Amino acid sequence: MINPTKLDQRAMTDGVEPSVAARLACRHGHVGSTAGFAPGYVQGNLAILPEKLAGAFHRFCQLNPKPCPIIGMSEVGDPRIPALGLDLDIRTDIPRYRVWRDGEAVDEPTDIMDVWRDDLVAFVLGCSFSFEEALLADDISIRHIEENVRVPMYRTNIACAPSAPFAGPMVVSMRPMRPKDAIRAVQITSRFPSVHGAPVHLGLPLSIGIADLAKPDYGDAVSIADDEIPVFWACGVTPQSVIAAAKLPFAITHAPGMMLVTDLKNKQLAVL
Repeated sequence: MINPTKLDQRAMTDGVEPSVAARLACRHGHVGSTAGFAPGYVQGNLAILPEKLAGAFHRFCQLNPKPCPIIGMSEVGDPRIPALGLDLDIRTDIPRYRVWRDGEAVDEPTDIMDVWRDDLVAFVLGCSFSFEEALLADDISIRHIEENVRVPMYRTNIACAPSAPFAGPMVVSMRPMRPKDAIRAVQITSRFPSVHGAPVHLGLPLSIGIADLAKPDYGDAVSIADDEIPVFWACGVTPQSVIAAAKLPFAITHAPGMMLVTDLKNKQLAVL
């Protein structure tokens, strides 16, 4: 696995922006979590759909801005999104993708050149990795970064507002924190509505339908200390639960925890 710190150091030495270096690493074989990649730069979740479903999905995102905040969108059939990176190619610049057929994830390739079609529209959604930088700057620890695993994510009993055929449960990401840090995290992440904003739930996982924190639906379990509570944020993996629920004939997403690194800066997203 490529070390993010070494990647950023090499990028600075070579005169390449760390975000560009991260995308180049993905094109040339990095497979793994992008947590900690290119500090300061916005990362995004991915959902790619046929044009005939793009309007309904766009509406779904508008109705559900907490889990699905759109930060970029391609033209039909175009793998580029210049607003997020001039060199960006949505077909190659994520460590691992998921290809969905009839609501089932049937493949996890490292690029989607072979399945790309001229009728596809790519949506890039805000990612909680962006607000993690602000939390770390305030000395709030992030457990999955400390343990070098993917953030744990869970399907909940919180229903998303539907936009046919898109409907289903919200997915949340979880970070354990001491209560005083959780309060501060609410204040900090409220400044970042385009990357999920404030938490949707604190503590009591059963009340949002999570039976066992040690068994995430996506990502990896992390340790939770006795003096910590679980803090839950809306998650950009939500479209994957919705794609499964709708049994869509064809769709492409990122593999959870393996994001698109953009040229946007996290500080650009702060609203206060």
